[in-house]
Amino acid sequence: MTPQIQRTDVVLVVDDSPDALSLINDALETAGLDVLVALEGKQALTIARRIRPDIILLDAVMPHLDGFDTCRALKTDPELAAIPVIFMTGLTDPEDIVRGLNTGGVDYLTKPINPEELLARMRVHLNNARLTNSAQTALDRTGQTLLTVDAQGQIRWATPQAHALLARAQGSDSWQQGELAEQVAQWLSHGPEPEHQLGLTGLDQPLSVRLIARQDNGETLLKLIEDEHASGPRRLKETLGLTDRESQVLYWVANGKTNREVAQILEMSPRTVNKHLETIFHKLEVDNRTSAAGIALRKLAML
Repeated sequence: MTPQIQRTDVVLVVDDSPDALSLINDALETAGLDVLVALEGKQALTIARRIRPDIILLDAVMPHLDGFDTCRALKTDPELAAIPVIFMTGLTDPEDIVRGLNTGGVDYLTKPINPEELLARMRVHLNNARLTNSAQTALDRTGQTLLTVDAQGQIRWATPQAHALLARAQGSDSWQQGELAEQVAQWLSHGPEPEHQLGLTGLDQPLSVRLIARQDNGETLLKLIEDEHASGPRRLKETLGLTDRESQVLYWVANGKTNREVAQILEMSPRTVNKHLETIFHKLEVDNRTSAAGIALRKLAML
């Protein structure tokens, strides 16, 4: 059976060439993938740590931090080491290919990139990664900052790590039983899908909960995470002259969300998202999502 690319797969494309980014982005979006873009290595590491992609397409020759050093840094991070990395570069010497594979790359494509060949190789490596990581994924869900809540938002179980994170944010027992339960119950009543996230209020430091799975016993498994989403839209608003809603839309677009997903997250219609994007393109003097996302990611990387 031919391995398939899943519509939920997230691809991080790292290349300092706008033309190359545009070509690859169009091919990947046509294939139904969510695409993140980075213009250089340090930015790629920031994005990968914030939003763990399923696969990374990496140019070897870039300013500041080249692709080889970027791949080496990815492989030394336990949270990112399992992500397959495919090199895309104009370097064709055998020693460069060997160097790319030795730093942890799973494949090496030379430019100009053939989109069909790229997608075919991605299917294989994504499928291999899913098989390899299936056991690790199960282990990752039994620890870390996890908790379960009932339909009323009350915590039924939590790992020690989750309790510790709540304590650092001054989330007292009364806050958990009152404000937290109310916020989570209202959010769950809207039917969020797995990986959707809710920012929590009433704490000394920003935290969010991410929906992992709905369980057969009626409880919901959540992951508690330290939240960067509060500062991201604010940075875009301050540096790009956007409104609150425009900065929120651009933030999620830069994080690889489709218009439909942005609409669900921000509780607005896809049509409204489109209208905001038209205004954003005008303000940023660009004409597509990839260019707007590139500008946003450069600003976010400064956080």
